[in-house]
Amino acid sequence: MLQIENLTWTAPEGGQVLNGVDLVVPDNKLVVITGPNGGGKTTLAKLIAGLEKPDSGRIILDGQDITELDITERAKLGVSYAFQQPVRFKGLTVTDLLELAAGKKLSHTEACDYLARVGLCANEYVGREVNATLSGGEIKRIELATVIARHTRLSVFDEPEAGIDLWSFNNLIDVFRDLQQSINGSMIIISHQERILAIADEIAVISGGRVTKHGAVAEVMPELLSGSAACKCPKKEVKYCGEN
Repeated sequence: MLQIENLTWTAPEGGQVLNGVDLVVPDNKLVVITGPNGGGKTTLAKLIAGLEKPDSGRIILDGQDITELDITERAKLGVSYAFQQPVRFKGLTVTDLLELAAGKKLSHTEACDYLARVGLCANEYVGREVNATLSGGEIKRIELATVIARHTRLSVFDEPEAGIDLWSFNNLIDVFRDLQQSINGSMIIISHQERILAIADEIAVISGGRVTKHGAVAEVMPELLSGSAACKCPKKEVKYCGEN
């Protein structure tokens, strides 16, 4: 279980981005964090992962205060973070990346199994270099495969739909549904896409640096949809953008 208590963070230029965030992410639940742009969603994700340090407050994972731990120490405890734009590694193959995530050598079959779980034709990818020849959708799914390989206690995905086409987006939804069924820990997705919100167990809304709403999908989703304008994003087939 992840507990966030009274978390605050101020940007280097001086503006306060988070102003007392309180949030609990239970075990074996998918929580989608949404809200208007600039509300603090990505900042919160980075604080959870250890990419930034809060001004005050606490981050507690499974009863352990991890607030002062760096990203490497948190990774060792089972925290994974998937970027909006995954990093590419020239010279590393997909199998190399999966082995780094798993922390051990993988057989061809094991590597293929991870890739198959995210909808990739495994034999075409195990030897591919993780470079610019991969599309946005391909690199996103490879990153998801590394998260699966790590078997982490807490997985954080920052706007996984960013920069990918409709076909890849549909496949991401299927992957997240599968992950949700086999989750052994907590999973957070930062998103304002309606179809991602719809598969959540819980939705938390962050606006103005605070959690303004948190509850089950059936409770929060109708309020989001009724209070938002139609989104002009036909490729994503969404209604709620959280940008109004």
